[in-house]
Amino acid sequence: MIYLADTHVLIWAITDPAKLSPKVTGILESPDTHIMVSAVSFWEISMKYALGKLLLKNVKPEDFPSLSAETGFESLPLSVEMCATYHQLNTAFHKDPFDKMLIWQAKCLKIPILSKDQKIRQYESEGISVIW
Repeated sequence: MIYLADTHVLIWAITDPAKLSPKVTGILESPDTHIMVSAVSFWEISMKYALGKLLLKNVKPEDFPSLSAETGFESLPLSVEMCATYHQLNTAFHKDPFDKMLIWQAKCLKIPILSKDQKIRQYESEGISVIW
């Protein structure tokens, strides 16, 4: 099964795995799963770090791509097609532009998103599967 990790799942998997739910931990540890991390998440980490909105323990934003790969996550590029069709997403539920693009990627690829974010859960009515 393929899953898309929300940005906080990536951060916690690398810096503080105890924050992950038992269900998500089981998914991450399963050899039968592919965990995708969007390029959007790396951008979000870098942006929030630069603005002082994200404190990281002994790791810098530029370390996340290699740490993500070492963790077994796979990078998901942001395609021009996804950018061009983004306007089709119902944006009424969430204001965060990073999360909205992750939601759109999950919807386009028809894969569940791993997230604790309750605002993302509102998109279940739009066909998004959210697992925490």
